[in-house]
Amino acid sequence: MALVWNQGRETVEAMLRDGTLERLPANRDHAVLLIKQAKQHLESATVRAEPDPEGAYAMMYDAVRKALTAVLENQGLRARGGTAHHASLYFAVVAQLDPPLGPALAPFQRMRQRRRQAEYPSHDAPGVSSLDVNEDSPPAQEIVAICERLLDEMPPFQLDRE
Repeated sequence: MALVWNQGRETVEAMLRDGTLERLPANRDHAVLLIKQAKQHLESATVRAEPDPEGAYAMMYDAVRKALTAVLENQGLRARGGTAHHASLYFAVVAQLDPPLGPALAPFQRMRQRRRQAEYPSHDAPGVSSLDVNEDSPPAQEIVAICERLLDEMPPFQLDRE
């Protein structure tokens, strides 16, 4: 009998029904590749923080996004496109991990807002600085590390009827 991950099941199944998540074949190799890319992005963001804080922040954000995506890929799930794609990705992972990991994953939401400010600047919003990159680097690294560990712990998602 296959291991079944039940935490957050109702949320994930609702997201599958409403189309914010879709099923695809679980792909451990692709998940591992995404984690590798995420780690590379974190290293690059550290180097680029001073000369290019907006680019470094976007790269750091992408690292976390790819790590969360890796968790879902490993389960045979994917957040669907649209304006809330990255939010759906976060909510699908958090539903399955909070408690106890919600506080460790929560910085993604702040990072998403800061990255949006950098991508779509306005005259009244502060820009992203190297201090922002340095402040969010530790939580970003923690999220990537958590996601990497989860690849060994979370099995492919099974619907109740399977």
